[in-house]
Amino acid sequence: MRHMKNTVKLGRTTAQREALFAALLSNLILRKRVRTTLPKARAAKRLADRLVTTARKNTLAAKRQVLARIKNESAMQELFGPVATAMAGRAGGYTRIVKLGKRMSDSSEMCYLEWVDYVPAAPKKKAKKDEGEAK
Repeated sequence: MRHMKNTVKLGRTTAQREALFAALLSNLILRKRVRTTLPKARAAKRLADRLVTTARKNTLAAKRQVLARIKNESAMQELFGPVATAMAGRAGGYTRIVKLGKRMSDSSEMCYLEWVDYVPAAPKKKAKKDEGEAK
């Protein structure tokens, strides 16, 4: 029976799945936003929320637990620095999923996985050429 077995396998072996989530989580920590498929984002969201909860303890054991999961020293320092302090007042729900629609090639549901306090930068406006200078 599958009681209490709620691992999302995503068609990968254990090692491949751990490497996938390590890369997704470290990129989420460093870049604040990751574009991925919906099933991967849902699985990574649970892990990211757990990592922030662990990082809020700010102990040596917590740092070792996080480093064992994400395997990236700079991402760990970023998580224990600005990310954990920004999430200090929240009781949970540190990430959100923003759906983007289907991907053209294989019709997979795409989304952004991002921190709740993330505000994307405004798009840059293209500079218009003067018509007198163009000729």
